[in-house]
Amino acid sequence: MPETTRALTEHEVAELLGLSVATLRAWRHRGKGPRFLRLGRSVRYLPSDVADFVRASAVDTTSVSSSDGESEIEELPL
Repeated sequence: MPETTRALTEHEVAELLGLSVATLRAWRHRGKGPRFLRLGRSVRYLPSDVADFVRASAVDTTSVSSSDGESEIEELPL
């Protein structure tokens, strides 16, 4: 029998991601953020969809490669 996964509330996802519930709501309104389910008036998130969103949001590096292939940190003007 397949294991069932409990869907998460917006409060649980906000806590997991370190965001406010208001941010998640704004993202939903703008079509951003993790994929979600609307069950009547309730909003739920599948853990796999939250994990996919986090993976898709990952940035590999913020350094710039030099001509010799070495990474250099890009200096920001102050």
